[in-house]
Amino acid sequence: MANDEGTAGMGRRSDTRAARDFGPNAPPQRYPDPDIVVIDPMRFKAKVGNTAIKRLYTGCLWAEGPAWNAQGQYLVWSDIPNNRQLRYLEDGGGYISDDFRKPTNEANGNTFDFQGRQITCERTRVVRFEHNGSTTVLAERANGKPLNGPNDVVVHPGDGSIWFTDPGYGAIVLYEGQRTTDGSIQPYQKEAVYRVDAQTGEIGKVADDAFKPNGIAFSPDYRKVYICDSGITHYPQAKNVVWQYDLDGGKLSNPRPLIDMALNGRTGFPDGLRVDTEGNIWVGAGWVGEGYDGVQVFAPDDGQRIGQICLPECCANLCFGGKKRNRLFMTASQSLYAVYVETQGAHNC
Repeated sequence: MANDEGTAGMGRRSDTRAARDFGPNAPPQRYPDPDIVVIDPMRFKAKVGNTAIKRLYTGCLWAEGPAWNAQGQYLVWSDIPNNRQLRYLEDGGGYISDDFRKPTNEANGNTFDFQGRQITCERTRVVRFEHNGSTTVLAERANGKPLNGPNDVVVHPGDGSIWFTDPGYGAIVLYEGQRTTDGSIQPYQKEAVYRVDAQTGEIGKVADDAFKPNGIAFSPDYRKVYICDSGITHYPQAKNVVWQYDLDGGKLSNPRPLIDMALNGRTGFPDGLRVDTEGNIWVGAGWVGEGYDGVQVFAPDDGQRIGQICLPECCANLCFGGKKRNRLFMTASQSLYAVYVETQGAHNC
């Protein structure tokens, strides 16, 4: 499991460098972009020499859940406290609709299934928006109890099953949602990961090893599942790690921490994550500060950190998009960032 490795390759971004303007009217950035950090040049080959990180939008309170729609060539993301979803339309010259959906029941994570339908983790449930404009509730309760607060969601192409995490951010936190009925901030049930059967609609718990399971992603061959654990926000004994599971027949086995988020004596919690076609794991991270917050990239074989994208804000989540699935979109606190990379997202969004 990766932990506090030394710097290799091009070295890390200097924490003392002058603050950078990432906005659309910023002065030109000298290439190569110094905030895209190559730690292991033998394994991290995704840095493009003639591209720069750009801030596409700012004005959110907490930006989350980016998902790319390949049919429509647009990005959807959530602004949880503002109870809205926004849309970035690439073919429209970068047009952004800041009221794509409002209200949203404090929507968080999003994805698109293989029929192009948006699936969203709302504050209290998981829903699917149908092509005819109707809404289908996929999950609202599990084990006879209300969900704590669904967070992130992915779809398996083989059987169409829908996998989501239920850590409880939103539904049991006053800022993003509301407290439980008795006024406490305790979850309704043990935080866990669930699978919705595409044929029967049955909701089954598949894992509860993480203190608070957050981001979730499949490996390129769909034989492994990665789950971020952000439990340190509520449980002092939790660790900032990314769990790896073996996946077979809709069941998870062999849970083990693959990635330790510690870096040079500092550690922030992992939030959302995606996987590229080479199997590398891209993790949105933050709550540490300059030189740490942003996206951190890890090798799939041993969990070693191989690259970084440093941002001036905590990065909650990310996804690959664009016509070639080689543009990385990053929802980071108040803003949406993007950068082209020399790899592609392994999955549809």
